[in-house]
Amino acid sequence: MLRAFLRTSRPAAAPPPAGDEADVLLDAPDDRLAPALVAAAGGDHGPAAALLAATRDGAEWDRRDRCATRLAAFARARSEWFERWHAAAPDDPGALLVGARLAVDRCWDSPARAELLRQVAPAVTAATRAGGPDPVPWRVALDAARGARAGHAVFEGLWEQAVRRSPHHYGCHVAALEYLAAASPHAHHECLDFAETAAQDAPEDALLRALPLHAAFVCLTRTGPDGSAREPARGVDRSRLHAAADRAIALSAAHPPADPWPAELRNLLAYVLVRLERPREAAEQLRLTGPYVTSFPWDRDADDPLGRFLQVRGNLRAALADTGPAAGSRHPRTGRGGRFCPGGH
Repeated sequence: MLRAFLRTSRPAAAPPPAGDEADVLLDAPDDRLAPALVAAAGGDHGPAAALLAATRDGAEWDRRDRCATRLAAFARARSEWFERWHAAAPDDPGALLVGARLAVDRCWDSPARAELLRQVAPAVTAATRAGGPDPVPWRVALDAARGARAGHAVFEGLWEQAVRRSPHHYGCHVAALEYLAAASPHAHHECLDFAETAAQDAPEDALLRALPLHAAFVCLTRTGPDGSAREPARGVDRSRLHAAADRAIALSAAHPPADPWPAELRNLLAYVLVRLERPREAAEQLRLTGPYVTSFPWDRDADDPLGRFLQVRGNLRAALADTGPAAGSRHPRTGRGGRFCPGGH
């Protein structure tokens, strides 16, 4: 029932070492989200509504954001269950949130994105009005404002509303970071400053501690004027990118291995470590993530994120096998080890 979210594949190269995962899962849901998706596939919106109500009651804003995004993605492929939910409970904050996320996502890849996003503004406004203390609808509003090329004053007004509700919500900070990056081709120092300050002020175990890693990703995947050419941002202090990776490594270590919750963090961390030519540490993050592959960030480089992940993983294994245990390692900031060719990174 979860074919829209789960795919398995085996690497085409040699079999993986003993004890390693032969199968991988793309965007696998965790134990709380999976039953809601299974029920939705059968036309029942009740578990999805209950899940979002529980995250709201428990102020689990990062989890609520992730669940709403995944439910919206499922509704984009199979909308019947969501349409029933919205018809049965049009004022439900969860239904309004998923509807707003769905409306924004449907517009995102269109050449007419800015105009289409202005047209779906009522759905986003309805979600924010029903949200109360919930910052997640404001994250959707921030994304919509960025896509619609809203001015600074509009974006700052939305940002104020978001941080008033939750000063440490990861999704809202990612939306703001992406807005800063899009505002100027030379905004990378500002992005790093913003991310480092937010991470420093966040609680020790908060997902927001990983924001500098996302800023490093933005710096390392700079988009050219035509929207296609990618090159690392010039003039960025590489030690700050390495420090962001080091901070994320510590955050990853605080979570158990093979856990779907930190999977996106570990996939992003592996991606950044590859770009920073730290292959042994990247391979360790892929080991810790177990079978859980996330579309982001691998979809940045390819239409097939799972295939891209398997390609990079295979390249890492081959490079480390060639260099041996000592040659492939390097100190995060000063050491130099065997050079790794990321195959398109």
